[in-house]
Amino acid sequence: MNPVLPHAQLDWDDQGRPYSRVFDDVYFSDQSGLDETRYVFIEQNRLAERFAALPAGGRFVIGETGFGTGLNFLCAWQVFAQHAAPGTRLHFVSVEKYPLSPADLTRALALWPELKPLADQLLTQYVAIHQGFQRLVLDNGRVTLTLLIGDALEQLPQLDAKIDAWFLDGFAPAKNPDMWTAELFAELARLAAPDSTISTFTSTGWVRRLLNAAGFKMKRTPGIGHKWEILRGVFLGWPADTPAPVVAKPWFARPAALTGERRALVIGAGLAGCATAASLAARGWQVSLLERHEALAQEASGNPQGVLYLKLSAHGTALSQLIVSGFGYTRRLLEHLQRGVDWADCGVLQLAFNAKETERQAQLAQAFAEDLLHTLDKEAAEARAGIALQSGGLFYPEGGWVHPPALCQWQAAHPGVRILTHHDVLQLRRAEGQWQAWDGDSLLAQAPVVVLAGAAEIKRFPCSSELPLKRIRGQITRLSQTAQSLALSTVVCAEGYVAPARLGEHTLGASFDFNNDDLTPTAAEHAGNLQMLEEISPDLVARLGADALQPDGLEGRAAFRCTSPDYLPIVGPLADAERFAEAYSALSKDARQVPDIPCPWLDGLYVNSGHGSRGLITAPLSGELLAAWLDDEPLPLPRAVAEACHPNRFALRRLIRGKA
Repeated sequence: MNPVLPHAQLDWDDQGRPYSRVFDDVYFSDQSGLDETRYVFIEQNRLAERFAALPAGGRFVIGETGFGTGLNFLCAWQVFAQHAAPGTRLHFVSVEKYPLSPADLTRALALWPELKPLADQLLTQYVAIHQGFQRLVLDNGRVTLTLLIGDALEQLPQLDAKIDAWFLDGFAPAKNPDMWTAELFAELARLAAPDSTISTFTSTGWVRRLLNAAGFKMKRTPGIGHKWEILRGVFLGWPADTPAPVVAKPWFARPAALTGERRALVIGAGLAGCATAASLAARGWQVSLLERHEALAQEASGNPQGVLYLKLSAHGTALSQLIVSGFGYTRRLLEHLQRGVDWADCGVLQLAFNAKETERQAQLAQAFAEDLLHTLDKEAAEARAGIALQSGGLFYPEGGWVHPPALCQWQAAHPGVRILTHHDVLQLRRAEGQWQAWDGDSLLAQAPVVVLAGAAEIKRFPCSSELPLKRIRGQITRLSQTAQSLALSTVVCAEGYVAPARLGEHTLGASFDFNNDDLTPTAAEHAGNLQMLEEISPDLVARLGADALQPDGLEGRAAFRCTSPDYLPIVGPLADAERFAEAYSALSKDARQVPDIPCPWLDGLYVNSGHGSRGLITAPLSGELLAAWLDDEPLPLPRAVAEACHPNRFALRRLIRGKA
């Protein structure tokens, strides 16, 4: 794990402009930052004419080194809004080691009143910006900003994208030489699309020579204001005398992008299905969302309160990276919902209930920034929670509870989504380039693309029956609030969790039962949940009068979580299992072999499942990941994390272990 990344350390001059203490440099020109951005980045990359030339449904991808105050992003967005045809999309990917705090960003952007309508949208979504990949969706999905928070040479090698125009805007080479190296420029070349352009405010000779050596053809051009000259260039191609960049192994390579009609079926209308439908609809897809029940979010996604709980590792695992990115993405989505009824950012307190947990929490507090998580002693934890506790713990200030059906309903309300309830898909057939969903003799719907998002139920289809998904029954208990229990002001977790009241009720849970297939709530599990509450806080038990409650008289609901053996979700395109084993059989003899054989994809078949008890955090961003696979866009996660979630990982492991 990297050391914790602080926010940018700023001073402000007498004109109210920000100045970096770390780099001893300005964020933008003291003449006019706006004019400089427009001249150096917008004009030199010919963005107005390139945006205007985008075809219907087309998109443009800009990459940037140094997000800073977001000025370049807002200017590019403004020009895109003015010149690009309806139905086109802008992706902006920017790396930033020291992101501005929300307060500093607000102050900096107030300098540009003409950008205020766009700046306000950015500021509303500028929450939970933590290390790694952070995706922000703006302008109703037309503009996507992916921030890579961290060191450029650690973040850019993890990016999977094709960049049409590069903005090089780190602090000046003399002040921040790490941002102007041959290694970094090789990453820009690896990510450059054919005919990619590039521009920068500097004209330093060695910068020009290094960019030329990386495959860009750079030329000096007159500057603006006090800058005599700047650089602009085009990408000619990977230099012949340099080893070519590593390409994705065929089983993780992107399937060919679909051409033709953009229609999709999504089977299952819980968190994963609704997120997938929303991400596709935002890209202009017409989506039919098929649900066997009478309404959305009727199974595990139907609990009254789910917790935004981050089970992290201090070691930067794929799961940990997914959780930090997914948490940020979900947290920003919730800004569209009604606070207090649909969600609350009341924070989440994880109690340090034994020595092992205390040690784990201490490691996490060292590995992550304080605004994501920090430890509280017993006294501070009690003050935060509003009730007496057995111990202190780890506090996640931006966490809280969510009413999952509200999130599902908001996502599925996109005009491009058609909800089909009472549609139980029993069989999938492929006919004339279409996937057909059948219920016995009835054809329910068809489209060129189908996404299986029905948790463990997707094992009913032969094409996905091999996926190692397992169901775990969980039961929650609903407890009526009392005058005394209203003191509870944050979610508190130990082995289970209890949330502050929503609409007069607290949610308490949730049990884990691997062996029970019956979804009728049981008194035994209500009793188990009450026991968990006792471990969390005897004081809260007393406030709720829970010690006088009879388990067989309690209300609750049970549902199945769906999880995978490695606890990562299963998200991406599906391959033909038999042909896959045949194509890559050499791996069973030598796992280092990479047979040069294209993956035998099941064209247009994708999966989004296996989110376990983390669906609120992982399912929404997984919808974006699926849309990126389908539309050949920049991935919203590091390449290695996307591969760790890929459905092919299981077939690959079986082959390598010789079990295929």
